[in-house]
Amino acid sequence: MIESRCGILCSECEYRESMKCSGCVNINKPFWGDQCPVKSCCENKALEHCGQCEVFPCELLTQFAYDKEQGDDGKRIEQCKKWACR
Repeated sequence: MIESRCGILCSECEYRESMKCSGCVNINKPFWGDQCPVKSCCENKALEHCGQCEVFPCELLTQFAYDKEQGDDGKRIEQCKKWACR
């Protein structure tokens, strides 16, 4: 099951309960801002997740994955690769 556009596993996310977040595939606006550029990009291309994109992993996704404060050292990129192989 695809849990997010960028590869984050929402079922393991610490914000799921505390922010009442049901994941980007189920919401229009993230709890942390007006929009998520990764979600917008993916959905504008009619993709389920970033791993389906021809320019995967793009610079935008890479910036999110390796962000010093909110990044996950590329874990989400690896998850998108797994989803793309299904």
